[in-house]
Amino acid sequence: MTSSQTRGAVAVPAGPVPGPRFGRLVRCATALPMAGGLLTVLGALLPWATFVLNEGPYPEKATLQFFVAPLGVTGFRLHLLVLGLAAVLVPLLQVRGRGRIVRALGWGIVATSLVNGLYITVEGGGLGAITASGGSVALGAIVALLGGALAVVGALAGGIEPMPVWRWRLPWWAEWLLLLVVFGLLLLVVAEVLTSGGQGGVVNPYAGAVFLSLLASAGGAFAALHASGLLTWLAAVAERHRVFSIAVLLVVALLLPLTAAGTEYWMTVAANIGIYAATAIGLNIVVGLAGLLDLGYVAFLGIGAFVAANLSGAAAAEIGIRLPFPLVMIISAVVAGIFGSIVGSPTLRVRGDYLAIVTLAFGEIFVRSAQNNIGGLTGGANAIPNIPQVTAFGTPFNAPLRLGAIELPSGVLYYVLIVLLVAGVMLMFGNLKNSRLGRAWIAIREDEDAARAMGIRTGPIKILAFLIGATTAGLAGAFFAHKTAVVAYDSFRFLESVTLLAAVILGGMGTIPGALLGASILFVLPEKLREFSDYRLLLFGLALVVIMRFRPQGLIPDRHRRAELAPMTAEEPPPPTTAPAAMTGARS
Repeated sequence: MTSSQTRGAVAVPAGPVPGPRFGRLVRCATALPMAGGLLTVLGALLPWATFVLNEGPYPEKATLQFFVAPLGVTGFRLHLLVLGLAAVLVPLLQVRGRGRIVRALGWGIVATSLVNGLYITVEGGGLGAITASGGSVALGAIVALLGGALAVVGALAGGIEPMPVWRWRLPWWAEWLLLLVVFGLLLLVVAEVLTSGGQGGVVNPYAGAVFLSLLASAGGAFAALHASGLLTWLAAVAERHRVFSIAVLLVVALLLPLTAAGTEYWMTVAANIGIYAATAIGLNIVVGLAGLLDLGYVAFLGIGAFVAANLSGAAAAEIGIRLPFPLVMIISAVVAGIFGSIVGSPTLRVRGDYLAIVTLAFGEIFVRSAQNNIGGLTGGANAIPNIPQVTAFGTPFNAPLRLGAIELPSGVLYYVLIVLLVAGVMLMFGNLKNSRLGRAWIAIREDEDAARAMGIRTGPIKILAFLIGATTAGLAGAFFAHKTAVVAYDSFRFLESVTLLAAVILGGMGTIPGALLGASILFVLPEKLREFSDYRLLLFGLALVVIMRFRPQGLIPDRHRRAELAPMTAEEPPPPTTAPAAMTGARS
């Protein structure tokens, strides 16, 4: 018998197959995660600070009692308690993909422990306050951090097996009910994230730390659910019932004012997120579908805003007329679309980096011209203030609304309007992407020369991309003018174009949820980090770098981008190789 056995045409070596990494720890693949989970639970119950923090509701911040009653655990301690118990239970259940699940839970524990430990350290006098005699950080932070590290090491010791694939199919009514429950939970999670720690640091001085802690814990939990295959299966269920899912999501978005986020502050923030989301979806047509790098896209948002301001009847407007709001929206979109087609004309001869320079020049020309007050239409440095509010049946949209016994905050009507506008833009984008025109855009993005050789009229189709994207931005700009009641050139600088482009790339180019999620993150994250006034931009930039490092295809990638940028994983088996004839045909 030779040292290898032949199966068909492939030679398979005899003997034991090499084990996974950390071979000696394989036997501890179950014990280590469980030990890490138990340490995390213990760390969540131990004190975390050796001093009393200043005033502010930082969760369980400075209690010196040795154990806190489990029912009294709140804030980051409660999050660590849940993650630790999950790390204990998952190895016992012997579920598929448990290595991936435990690894995600471990990283969530590590991130939560680091965020809160470092924050307490800084509040206690900085890193220099940590001494052998005590310091600012108590034992709880160290024990929890050690527990998370043990969970990660245990997951790696057992090997990272392929992600499980769920193929369950439930009756249609059961899947509808499941989607209702999932989207309802999603609404509660969004409201909790928005209101964590107060309103953007205005009410609670610890809002930034609370938000980062919640983000770390939620990230670990969602990563664990994704590793289990649950989120992928839920996405497949939602895709099977696409119309129902879209309707439920629309209703869930409209129910946000009834949650804890139903305050005037968060209605204003949510309306601004909607403006940037609608604009980002329009930019996604230009960049994500057609692959045309546009660095002056915010100029179309400004064109729509200035046109709406001049047609709104504002006292400082050059045109002294006031048109109905729907007509203003249409005119603003048309004017912005005309400018979009003009800017898109150079794309017939220019592409790549040179196109980016052309669009950048257009954006700068618009900002400088608006600053100099072109024909009195832009107001110059004085801007165009006091734009009248939108009214419906005699009720201004910025006034509070009362529905029976329910009193809604001011600005809720603007929020409802922007939700409907974003829904319409998403519907337009989805239909365009799946249409013949959308497939032509994608072909141009992949290889313009090949698309032209296949008979696609690349010139007019690229101009159409600019025209439709600019029209969408014009709609958002008209809404922006009436919502903010003032339009100034400062709101449409180059940095805004970069932010919109980052939202598209961060969320995932070519996808509707990606642009919406990217715009939400880029708008909410700076708001929630106002507490770290000196380091806010540093933390914001680091977050973007980390996301792009681990998700270069975006948070919700298009399937083409996922195939292009997703790294090869261990679960993808190598292609079969045929052994040489001498190996298979040898005779002893």
